[in-house]
Amino acid sequence: MKIRRILATAVAAAVTTPVVFLSAAPAFADTKPAPASTQKPAADEDDKKPSLAELEKAVADAQAKVDELEGRRQKLVDELKAMKLDKALADELAEATKALGAAKAAEKTAAETLAKAEEALKSATPEQKEAAEKAVADAKKALGEATALKESAELRDQKAEQAAKPFSDARVALSQKIYRIDVDLILARETLKNAQEALEDFEELPEECKEDRSVLVDLTGPKKITAGTSAVFSLSIKNNSQRTLDSVNALAFATNLPDDWEDVLEGEKPEQFITVEWTGAGNPHWSPITEEFDSIEVGSLARGKKADVKLRLTLDPKIPVGKGVAFSTGAYENNDGSCGISEQYSNAYFDIVSGKTDKPQPKPTPSKTTATPAPAPTSGGNGNTSQQGGSSNTPVKGSLAATGANDTLPLGLAAAAAVALGAGALVVARRRKADGTA
Repeated sequence: MKIRRILATAVAAAVTTPVVFLSAAPAFADTKPAPASTQKPAADEDDKKPSLAELEKAVADAQAKVDELEGRRQKLVDELKAMKLDKALADELAEATKALGAAKAAEKTAAETLAKAEEALKSATPEQKEAAEKAVADAKKALGEATALKESAELRDQKAEQAAKPFSDARVALSQKIYRIDVDLILARETLKNAQEALEDFEELPEECKEDRSVLVDLTGPKKITAGTSAVFSLSIKNNSQRTLDSVNALAFATNLPDDWEDVLEGEKPEQFITVEWTGAGNPHWSPITEEFDSIEVGSLARGKKADVKLRLTLDPKIPVGKGVAFSTGAYENNDGSCGISEQYSNAYFDIVSGKTDKPQPKPTPSKTTATPAPAPTSGGNGNTSQQGGSSNTPVKGSLAATGANDTLPLGLAAAAAVALGAGALVVARRRKADGTA
């Protein structure tokens, strides 16, 4: 299914939100990003993107190259295995090598015998001297004969090797050809991998799905959570359309709101301090929401019906005290191919307080937990940001990144809905590539 990729579309526009909020707040309300179809490509990007047919051809061509190289390599390997030295020459080479080994061993033994004889001569008495001298002479003679035999064996071995050299050269040449093909195969397989990834990325791009209010979510929960503990939130997912939706999913995400967004922008994972799990009908156990299983699968939902699930947020003891937010939105896909992403999302803010009793705890900010209509626009403010813990009617699309900062709220709270979207988008975006078979 493509439902998870639909969720990616729902929040992708807000990925850059933290960057936007590092800029001057008064400009937000008057600045809207250009629609994706009208934005100009970067200077280093090609104006024309490859088509599906071109990408498929690139994969086919790369696969054909890999197949061709692997076929050539296998033939060379088979040829190398089949190469056999002429039997007579092989026998001669084997015998010469064996004879050379025996001659070298005999020379070594003769040298050791001579050394012992010479040592005995040094310590011999006058009565023993004559016999000791004869032993030395005999050992020298044996060593000379052994050396001559070794030299003869070396000449024989060299002749045999010279005779076998064309065969050895042929084997070396074949080995070199196989090596060169191996190098080409590395490049060809890398090209194939890149082509396959490009095709997968193209196929994973969400199809044209409507942005509507067919799926509505409402997320509520406690207003204060102590670091190192867990809290349960309630998530309601409603089919607001005029028909049965065959496959409904919801995205759930939670994060602390850092004081300095540079921490997030420099690679720190916003969600690293909060674990989110869910349970509901058909899923009686707490299931973690991870990169691999990143959404709540509601399944088929009849017209006007709701699905209620529980979210359990577990805060790391090391989580910074301050503000936190839980976020949810939805999407659907039908068997007839129709699909949609929700224009509506819901978020619930909470205070993160220290579990230590020797430090004063921050005073929780009062908030509402029921869905409320979007506040009326104010001068230079945000007319689409939801109340704390409530539901927003803001369409989840490019205009979110241009949401302004309300003068009556701290910048982090006024921006939190879009920030949560941005953080959620990071989670979903990581699934897009891994979900190519969905």
